[in-house]
Amino acid sequence: MKDLTLGILAHVDAGKTTLSEALLYKNHAIRTQGRVDHQDAFLDTSRLEKERGITIYSKGALFHIGDLRIQLLDTPGHADFSAEMERVLSVLDCAVLVISAADGVQSHTRTLWNLLEKYNVPVFLFVNKTDRIGVDLAAVLKSIREELDSACVPFYLPETAADGKRSSGRDGSVKGDPAPDMEEIAMTDEELLTSYLEKGSLSDQEIRRAIRRRRLFPVCAGSALHLDGIDELAGILSRFAEAPDYPEEFGARIYKISRDERGNRLTHLKVTGGTLSVRQTVSGTDRNGEKWSEKIHSIRIYNGDSFTEIPSVEAGRVCAVTGLTRTSQGSVLGFEKSLPAPVLTPVLNYRLVPLGNADPASLYRKLAELEEEEPELNFVWKEASQEIQVQIMGEVQTEILKTVIKERLGVDVAFADGSIMYRETVASVVEGVGHYEPLRHYAEVHLLISPGERGSGYTVSSSVSSDELAVNWQRLIQTHLQERVFTGVLTGSPLTDVHFTIAAGKASLKHTDGGDFRQATYRAVRQGLMHADNVLLEPYYHYVLELPSEYTGRAMTDLDGMFAVDTSIEQNGEQTILRGEAPVAAMRNYHTAVNAYSRGSGRLTLTVSGYRPCHNTEEVLAGSSYDPDADTDNPSWSVFCSHGSGIYIPWYEVPDFMHLPPVLKTDGREEATDDEMTIRSGKTDSSDSLWISPEEVEAIMKKTYYANSSSEKRRPAFKKSRSRRNPSPSGDSPYMVSRAPALEKYLLIDGYNVIFAWEELSGLARFNIDAAREALQDILCNYRSMTDAEIILVFDAYKVRNHAVEISDYGNIHVVFTKTAQTADAYIEKFTHDNRSRYDITVVTSDGLEQIIIRGQGARLISSHEFENLVREVNEEIRSILSENRQSIPGNKIDLSALKNADGGRSNKNETSHPKQETEGSHSYHDNSAATEEGPDNT
Repeated sequence: MKDLTLGILAHVDAGKTTLSEALLYKNHAIRTQGRVDHQDAFLDTSRLEKERGITIYSKGALFHIGDLRIQLLDTPGHADFSAEMERVLSVLDCAVLVISAADGVQSHTRTLWNLLEKYNVPVFLFVNKTDRIGVDLAAVLKSIREELDSACVPFYLPETAADGKRSSGRDGSVKGDPAPDMEEIAMTDEELLTSYLEKGSLSDQEIRRAIRRRRLFPVCAGSALHLDGIDELAGILSRFAEAPDYPEEFGARIYKISRDERGNRLTHLKVTGGTLSVRQTVSGTDRNGEKWSEKIHSIRIYNGDSFTEIPSVEAGRVCAVTGLTRTSQGSVLGFEKSLPAPVLTPVLNYRLVPLGNADPASLYRKLAELEEEEPELNFVWKEASQEIQVQIMGEVQTEILKTVIKERLGVDVAFADGSIMYRETVASVVEGVGHYEPLRHYAEVHLLISPGERGSGYTVSSSVSSDELAVNWQRLIQTHLQERVFTGVLTGSPLTDVHFTIAAGKASLKHTDGGDFRQATYRAVRQGLMHADNVLLEPYYHYVLELPSEYTGRAMTDLDGMFAVDTSIEQNGEQTILRGEAPVAAMRNYHTAVNAYSRGSGRLTLTVSGYRPCHNTEEVLAGSSYDPDADTDNPSWSVFCSHGSGIYIPWYEVPDFMHLPPVLKTDGREEATDDEMTIRSGKTDSSDSLWISPEEVEAIMKKTYYANSSSEKRRPAFKKSRSRRNPSPSGDSPYMVSRAPALEKYLLIDGYNVIFAWEELSGLARFNIDAAREALQDILCNYRSMTDAEIILVFDAYKVRNHAVEISDYGNIHVVFTKTAQTADAYIEKFTHDNRSRYDITVVTSDGLEQIIIRGQGARLISSHEFENLVREVNEEIRSILSENRQSIPGNKIDLSALKNADGGRSNKNETSHPKQETEGSHSYHDNSAATEEGPDNT
């Protein structure tokens, strides 16, 4: 028996769920045919689906046609839930696209057609509701061929009587000839035509191959509600739908994450190779790029709401498995390659407001479960404003989400301040340079960033020969360009529709590793964007406005005021149909106006069509508070090595330091002239003969790198008194930021960096990381008693799911565990940046890049090994004091009054160290006899 995964897709109200019910009923999978309006459909089982009469969640059902076992997947038809539908496309062997004969090809129908083409899914079409009075089936077929594809060929059409009524037999089936026209089929494909001319006929195998290659699209018509044409559609599927062959190697595609009524996490997948068994260990990569391996606990085959557990499942079948906790929608297992990024993404950003006494921070952590199931929601916590933001497809989805959050989490919420999801791109080619050269690291990347086709996302190519840069490095750069979503510099919106060309690159035989090219690549993109001709994009709706002709003038005036483009007018009797595209920002609430002035007789259909240049860029930029120079998560500066240490160079000075010549001429063509290659620094020699004057730098930079820049106003003025040729009088680096006098001292310590830098703690961590962490905290408690600086010990918790920043006191020090997706480095950088003018800050870390950033922020720096020596000295001082006072300690209690000023009068706000019981053979850093008078022992 062969397995076939069949998807049912349609514009909302085309009769998709009704067709699914009819197929299941006619093929004996269900006993009675359910109806959407009766709220008893087999596949619409959710209370929300029954109440609203729409499909919200994709669900599966099984039925058989001959020797073909079909897994039917019913998908949502409403545009607000189209992301759920798109996720199913990656696992389909073929699809049935349902078109209402009463409405014809609608805007969302065209969107579905384009998606099926993108995912290369063979398509059968079913024209539904042919029983409606006034239906002109010939006109519908003509519009299908004109608007979708000329290769849509009728395989079965019902006969009609002269009065237009359908002619039916006693069994309810429509009389008609199911045999397709072979000559019409042959005209759709050159190979079919050649074969038909040679043999005078076409075999089923030839037709199946044409359908699989999307050269032919069979059309069937009928009425799903009255079971007309259902047997014919089933016969066409049985005869011409082809199940693919699968390899023996294991592979799977994950299309959905859900939870059952008991809260068990379900991973819905299709096995695309080999077999999958219970207790089998599978491996994959999570959303953070981390690899994982987990064991399958159970395998379920769902049929509506019920399921059957089986021990194994072979290739070609769709199932749900339990036991996997790190899977995500769109990810793959085994040999499968990564799936394409989704096309249908939200265009509206809302603020989610908890009602009553609900805490927003606590609610945000709970929402992660919903985001697993609906990743396009993309819940974001805004720390500064203490609010939750969520991305939404449309107004209907907000109403559904309110109910889901109430049912699942018990919290009433509201949505406010809906805003537009913008994108950014570039208008002309620009060169970006990224250099990463802290001590013992090296990489330089030159990229050409040019405009891409609309809707293309990111595309990558290389113009570098393998003689100039090894192929493995070039492939690594391409991987880094495609592994993340880059941020634009106008509003901080995602970058899209650009083509990256690897134009030049350089590596070191001794010091370069893969991570160096990642850093250089990211910086090259950002540096190029900082002086590019950037364009702000906004989402557009494709609209279809149907209304009585008397309101055409009013509608045209409104559309003109909403900056509509590509508007076409079609007259259909007394009705006018207007089609075109308009900005989402202008048209999102136009439904209300249409209903008002047309007195309910008008109908507006909106479908997101993609992104176009923003119609009010200046207004949007004026309202944006985004500062690209302050975005530390997306640095535009590069790291160079000078005199044995790393220095960071701002984006506008990188061309004066880069080691390779520029690739672009002033007119945007490749290969720079000798004069334009004057600025080549790759030389870290301090000889004056290598330097050029600030005036020359400014002139060449303007001529070469900012000729097409619309953002030059953001570039800081060149500081002549701080040029490389005239360093500051103090002898410090000209790039060092001066720091205001400190009011209070703070010592920030990168916890895990110290643990793995100190030999004893590193050895302990290999056996028990928790013990090493506690040992370091005890050491710092002792050290704090001998210093006047507040100590903040920072540990990474960025891999912990749904973790908020956790701050607590341990004895006399402060311990911080970072939030999800935030490293200790990022926390320290932010603290330093925000407080450098108020406090005297010293940072303990041996991370090379972090040291460069901290120096740039104006803070002091101590390496982990230097700090180790300081701790040893303090411990020796403590031991000396304790030795002098030991004879005067009654009852094993220590008087620590002598410790207050033991370091030469240094003040100590917290006079007690963390309590610790003295044990024989204790860690070499500990002074375990140091305990407070009141505090209990801590073993």
